[in-house]
Amino acid sequence: MSKQSKRREALVYHAKPTPGKIQVVPTKKYATQRDLSLAYSPGVAEPCLEIEKDKKNAYKYTAKGNLVAVISNGTAVLGLGNIGPEASKPVMEGKGLLFKIFADIDVFDIEVDTENVEEFIQTVKKIAPTFGGINLEDIKAPEAFEIERRLKAELDIPVMHDDQHGTAIISAAALLNALEIAGKKIDDVQIVISGAGAAAISCSRLYQACGAKRENMVMLDSKGVIRDDRDNLTKEKAEFATHKKIDTLDEAMKNADVFIGLSMADIVSPDMLLAMANDPIVFAMANPNPEIPYDIAIATRKDIIMATGRSDHPNQVNNVLGFPFIFRGALDVRSTKINEAMKMAAVYALANLAKEPVPEQVNIAYGETRLTFGRDYIIPKPFDPRLIAEVPPAVAKAAMESGVATEPIVDWDKYKDELLERLGSDNKIVRLLLNRAKMNPKRVVYAEADHLDVLKAAQIVYDEGVAIPILLGRRQTILKLMEEIEFDADLEIIDPKSDEEEERKNQYAKVYWEQRRRKGVTLYSAERIMRERNYYAAMMVNMGDADALISGYARSYPLVVKPMLELIGLATGSTRVATTNVMMTQRGPMFLSDTSININPSANDLTRIAQMTAGVVKMFGMEPVMAMISYSNFGSSKNQTAVKVREAVEYLHKRHPDLIVDGELQTDFALNRELLEETFPFSKLAGKKVNTLIFPNLESANITYKLLKELNKADSIGPIMMGMKKPVHILQLHASVDEIVNMTAIAVIDAQQKAKLLRK
Repeated sequence: MSKQSKRREALVYHAKPTPGKIQVVPTKKYATQRDLSLAYSPGVAEPCLEIEKDKKNAYKYTAKGNLVAVISNGTAVLGLGNIGPEASKPVMEGKGLLFKIFADIDVFDIEVDTENVEEFIQTVKKIAPTFGGINLEDIKAPEAFEIERRLKAELDIPVMHDDQHGTAIISAAALLNALEIAGKKIDDVQIVISGAGAAAISCSRLYQACGAKRENMVMLDSKGVIRDDRDNLTKEKAEFATHKKIDTLDEAMKNADVFIGLSMADIVSPDMLLAMANDPIVFAMANPNPEIPYDIAIATRKDIIMATGRSDHPNQVNNVLGFPFIFRGALDVRSTKINEAMKMAAVYALANLAKEPVPEQVNIAYGETRLTFGRDYIIPKPFDPRLIAEVPPAVAKAAMESGVATEPIVDWDKYKDELLERLGSDNKIVRLLLNRAKMNPKRVVYAEADHLDVLKAAQIVYDEGVAIPILLGRRQTILKLMEEIEFDADLEIIDPKSDEEEERKNQYAKVYWEQRRRKGVTLYSAERIMRERNYYAAMMVNMGDADALISGYARSYPLVVKPMLELIGLATGSTRVATTNVMMTQRGPMFLSDTSININPSANDLTRIAQMTAGVVKMFGMEPVMAMISYSNFGSSKNQTAVKVREAVEYLHKRHPDLIVDGELQTDFALNRELLEETFPFSKLAGKKVNTLIFPNLESANITYKLLKELNKADSIGPIMMGMKKPVHILQLHASVDEIVNMTAIAVIDAQQKAKLLRK
């Protein structure tokens, strides 16, 4: 994608369909006059009076306890510098989004129009009663140090400047683990820190707290080594001034054990790496481009332990591993501070988590066979679901032990369960899918690439490295649309009706005719059929000219399914094709089957659909917990519709006792854990959170998923084809661009899985 195209995409993302990235939504009923009279006047007076009696009641009657302010004056925004408060707002909104999706914390972003330290401090102090915590962001040094110090001292809610402490906490965890792998002690190692801003100072202080010796540190700014004989040093720089008589990074790197880069790209050379001690630890964290490119670094030193700020290399030092979970723990014990003990607790929680066996869900998300503690895995991955259950409790305990918690936690198991429940409203699964697809992108043929939305989706997956698109359709139309959306890529464009494709089309036709000549297909009719895109695309996959197929945007589902069944056929051992849709609901991802194929499946069909769906759920890195849905509960009806569901469950219990599945069940009992446990405590689903619904017929499944999609605006991935020999996936008519992108990721992962099976 061109620079101009990327710019336009970023602007459109922030502007459409609604400007900005966060919104405020009601959490209480508001449909009736009674609701409104409770929400506002006169009912609202009662909590006001209670809070007047005791200010702490604000946590009981308002959102204060889960509300953080992200506050900036726009003086040090990303790598853009002092761009002002208005221009910083998109970044602050983005921070709010990360707080919400990773730790379920609500955020108001606040941009303050002043560079005066005292004015800024007084502004924040005056609005502080609104919030349970304050996250300072993108404030330039040295002012940032004074602002944070004063606000921490003068407010009774947690305050943290993430630019300082976020990188420090994550990199300290990584450093402790890297030193363990290298067999070195933190109090012995020589550390070079390139950069002397807020993050570098905070990192250096935290490394000291972990045991590093100040005399073993050399810090550099834009003028070179910060020496104790330099004039006009700030208080913070003077704190790390060295007595060593060296001036340059070249000199500092000789025999150094650790390099910490918080400065700018391409300032470290291969010769500098070669001059370092054995098993050098290099954290090149300048963004977006590190102080030395990852590929050059690992080619230069085979014994290097390398981390960057980038997600496309191992060991990403990403602040999102820290701030959402630190504030989560602080808020949950109503801490008055975020102190050193809490930061250290986060460091050790992250360091220890990296040494634990990695859940298969994380391996799947990152396309790894088995992530294990070592040189390429020294800190947890951002999408590790264990983070929310490990870091906040560690922070909360430290707050309690250090005397700054005002609402201690008593039941830690219950607290961890509550933390995990918070992830239910999140759409992490989409990001996990895309990330997994990127690990090994496949060739995906789009049978309807001359439709704008399909081409937009192909552009996204190409730019993001999710897949390698092959574009089928009218060549001139595709080229014109590509120009219109600035899709500048050298991709294969195929028009099955063109003269250029005559040879391959005839080759496909001959293979198709040989397969179906005893089923009424002539060579002439085969040649005509191969002019039709879906047949041509299916043959591309069959012949190995593409790895997967996406179609269905512009044609009805039955018309697209027919050629797939004729040409692709069922997978070995499959007796039935079915589909499942993944719905992104407030309770988390829900799998619904069968939404598109089987009109009135038999008991045997339902057992097969359930088994195939369980396989898909596992492909997503989740444990299937399946309810077989009906209008009756456990034998309350003798009608055949209910009986077939019951028979399917009996078969699954007998032949597949490892599957967590039960029924027949009404939907409300399946989804209401307390109701089910109270009424049917004998059920295999009792006490469990159902994530998969198997419906008795196509009608009920299709209606349910479309109701969820339209009424609740739930995102959908699907319908995902199950039971096919090759990775072919059919969209719903006029699917959105996002839905096509998500289905492409599914097709790529399906191709990855099928390739693995072939290798076995």
